[in-house]
Order: sequence, then structure tokens, then C-alpha cells
Amino acid sequence: MSTLLAFQAQLLIPSKTSNKLGLGSSSPSPLNSSLSARGCFCKISNSLSQLFEDDRRRIQLIDDDRRRIQLIDDPADQLNIPKHVALIMDGNRRWAKARGLPVQEGHKLITQKLKEICNISSKLGIQAITAFAFSTENWSRSKEEVDFLMQLFEEFFEEFMRVGVRVSAIGDRSKLPITLQKCIELTEEITKANAGLHLMIAVNYGGHYDMLQATKSIANKVKNGLLQLEDIDNTLFEQELATKCTKFAKPDLLIRTGGEQRISNFLLWQLAYSELYFTKTLFPDFGEEALKEAILSFQRRHRRFGGHTY
Repeated sequence: MSTLLAFQAQLLIPSKTSNKLGLGSSSPSPLNSSLSARGCFCKISNSLSQLFEDDRRRIQLIDDDRRRIQLIDDPADQLNIPKHVALIMDGNRRWAKARGLPVQEGHKLITQKLKEICNISSKLGIQAITAFAFSTENWSRSKEEVDFLMQLFEEFFEEFMRVGVRVSAIGDRSKLPITLQKCIELTEEITKANAGLHLMIAVNYGGHYDMLQATKSIANKVKNGLLQLEDIDNTLFEQELATKCTKFAKPDLLIRTGGEQRISNFLLWQLAYSELYFTKTLFPDFGEEALKEAILSFQRRHRRFGGHTY
């Protein structure tokens, strides 16, 4: 404020230099006085607007810095950062169409964006990500698009052999091309010892399929005398689901990009108590700040799991 007042006073005090040089009249006319006052007022108004805008930007930068610190550093609260994030990568086709591009151009960005998200997530302390890449319903798309995606997934798994995270695939592999099945197996084998983030890619996956295959597996064990009906409970059922391959099978947070507000047959059992976050941002535009906004929303919520914490 001191800077502002000094600047205001400078504009209001008449210049002595102008009178000495004969540039100003000792008895200005009312018209000149009015124009001079109006000019000073405009200068002050513009200067005030600029100063207030600069202050607003400085405050915004401070708030952004505080927000970043809140997301990354809170050792007192172990639940502050979700351990497992489920991700529905929606909006690739719309992103491409909005730019007059073939839909394949939107899909091509999946590998790059997931590498970026994995890098950020590792730094934040997220330990598992399950990304929905291809559902059991996606076979209804054109053969051209499906064939492109199958080839893209091969390139994806080959690339993620070298990223440094553990990679697993969940879903019915039997319907995938043999070359893709072999690529998945090789990637899982090469990355199984990697510590830190565990990335699960859901390919030909559906929540209905997952629960049905778990039910059939349990029923077969009961039929063969390996289990008794009394043995079946939630824990046993979860050990038969596709997410049994990870330490944290139940996502804390589901993020869906692209603006739709549904879970689309994804992890139906596992998402029972997950926090849901929907954003209009299309997946190719979903980056670091968008991920942190989702996590900030998670941090502001009170997870009660049917009880209460207040």
C-alpha cells in the first residue's frame, strides 16, 4: 500500500519543472484544469488496476504453491494420498475429432500420458494405478479401430518394459491376439521385480466378467471338495478377482476424464467405497495439474465407510 500511495501522490502533485520552462500557465483556465484532472484520474485508475492485478497474480501463485505442498508433503496423515487410483481414460476420440484428426491420433497419446501420470504418481506416493484401456464392450467398434488398438497395446507393453514400474494386465486375455498375449507375458515377467508403483492395464476387462470368473472359480473349488460353502466370504471372493495381483486391490480414488459421469462396468466390486472424481478434461489433455486437482478433491473428502469420523 505504501508503494501505491506514493505513486498516487506523485501523479497529483503539479510539476514545478513545467512552470519554470514556461510550459504551464500560472492561471490555468477552467477547461485546462478539468482536462488535467481528468487525465490524472485516468492515470491513477489505470495504475490502480495494474497494481491490483499484479497483487492478485502474486496471491494466486502463493496459493498454487501452498496447494502443491499440501498434495506432496503431509507425513502426519497416511491417508492423505490415495494408495490406489483407478483411471478411466476417456476422451481420446473426441480430442482427435475436435482437431479434425483421425481417432487413432488421440489413442496414440495413451502411452505418453500414462508415462507422465506414472512419473507424477510415483513422486506423490501413489502405489497402484489401474487404467481402463479396452473394455469387453469395445469389440463393437469398427474393425479398423480395434486392430489399431491391439497393435498400439503391443507397442505400449514393449515401451513399459523400460519405464521402471511393475506392469500387469487384467482381463480376459484369451480373446486377444496371440502376439499381444505374448507381449503382455514378457512385460509382466521383466517388470515383476520392480519396486514402487504397480501399473495394471485393464484390457478386454469388464466388472461383470471379473465377478463371473471369480464365482465360477469358487464354485469349481467347492465342486471338487477344495472349499466348503462356509469358507466363502468377502476376503475369499476378492482373492479370485483380477486385482488379486496387487497389494492394494481396492482403489481409493476413481478418476474419469472426458466429462461422462458413470463407471462403465469397471471394477464393480472393487469400487464399492472408492471416491469418484469426474472431470471434463479429455485424457490427452490430462496432465500433472489435472491429476493434482483430482487428488486435492480426494483430500477434502471425509471417508466414513458406513460409519462416521466426526
